[in-house]
Amino acid sequence: MTNTVAPEALTFECETGNYHTFCPISCVSWLYQKIEDSFFLVIGTKTCGYFLQNAMGVMIFAEPRYAMAELEEGDISAKLNDYDELKRLCLQIKRDRNPSVIVWIGTCTTEIIKMDLEGLAPKLESEIGIPIVVARANGLDYAFTQGEDTVLAAMAARCPNQAPEAEKEERSGIQKLLSFGKKKEEVAAEESEYVEHPPLVLFGSLPDPVVTQLTLELKKQGIKVSGWLPAKRYTELPVIEEGYYVSGLNPFLSRTAATLMRRRKCKLIGAPFPIGPDGSRAWIEKICSVFGIEPKGLAEREKQIWENLEDYIQLIRGKSVFFMGDNLLEISLARFLIRCGMICPEIGIPYMDKRYQKAELEMLEKTCQEMGAPLPKIIEKPDNYNQIQRIYELEPDLVITGMAHANPLEARGINTKWSVEFTFAQIHGFTNARDILELVTRPLRRNHALKDLGWDKLVKEEANV
Repeated sequence: MTNTVAPEALTFECETGNYHTFCPISCVSWLYQKIEDSFFLVIGTKTCGYFLQNAMGVMIFAEPRYAMAELEEGDISAKLNDYDELKRLCLQIKRDRNPSVIVWIGTCTTEIIKMDLEGLAPKLESEIGIPIVVARANGLDYAFTQGEDTVLAAMAARCPNQAPEAEKEERSGIQKLLSFGKKKEEVAAEESEYVEHPPLVLFGSLPDPVVTQLTLELKKQGIKVSGWLPAKRYTELPVIEEGYYVSGLNPFLSRTAATLMRRRKCKLIGAPFPIGPDGSRAWIEKICSVFGIEPKGLAEREKQIWENLEDYIQLIRGKSVFFMGDNLLEISLARFLIRCGMICPEIGIPYMDKRYQKAELEMLEKTCQEMGAPLPKIIEKPDNYNQIQRIYELEPDLVITGMAHANPLEARGINTKWSVEFTFAQIHGFTNARDILELVTRPLRRNHALKDLGWDKLVKEEANV
């Protein structure tokens, strides 16, 4: 047996430059539900429409607030009357739905045929009297979850600079929710629990229960959240003034972070993302340190969560996990799973912004050292063929991959988990760490059950045929 020297620092490689992920227009599926008074108009070809219908049709149980504007086949120089057609569609949307905002999602085809959506929007907005936000979700340039990034970056530019005096105290939707049904005296008493600190705005589209959980976690430290981007309603977008502090909740929001820093002159709190009890504690501690607050009870809180997770951790401790790369959550999930005792030889990721994920990368490295685990190799824009060869060589216990590769790998006896499930699951904060492990361990628990029934031999025989 030969001894291999583990790398002392994280190593990064870039392979093909291609994105093997879902199209970013799929961000509509969670954003239209999050922003309740919005309407999303995806502008592209029939191919985009087919994808949207297939990707989202299985999740829609009520009439959705999105639509597809299909472009006719035309040459780059064809003189199509784009403005009149978009005006007709937007007037129909206004008549039928009357949203507070219409979001135009431009696909890669709108760029190929040179549709100037950014130029058309201001004129049409003034005509119909509804704000029109333009965001690009070009599948050639952006990976799966980066569609949300472009939408939030566009909305960041629309956030008000200053709230009217009457609304300053009660503008935040989450603050209204937390104070619902309480007397003014009780609300005033709760306000006194907060420490005096600069305004803090959090950005990232999370389910409402998670928003409430994270807001309350910060409240325990005396930190008040001034607003969330996006808000539940477009009319409740947070006030963002120069000098405000902002913090991102997801690793794929680097464009939004850049917009808030450069255009709105905000100060970004560079922290690990609140995924897993370790990440949640580090995220809160970093915000506390920026505001000069001594964190209280976080070590005990994290210890309690780890104890509650032990039944799941026993199933994966010592096992290996391989990330093929899909939703840009890979670094955070790998860090958490390594803390759970897993080994991660490779992390594939569609796009790596080392500046925005700096704190997360540092925590990944620190976690590997503390757990005595080898540092993973990080592959940006991985080549699927090369990755399959490495999977055969490494024989990991679990591969977290996009939906396209799951069935072929399963047919070859390799355990897989769809990465898209982590995108739609509630994985942020202390209390949701169990949901992450529920997803990770499900294929392993399934195989244990099959083994008890003797079906594993049949599966192997069929794989060898």
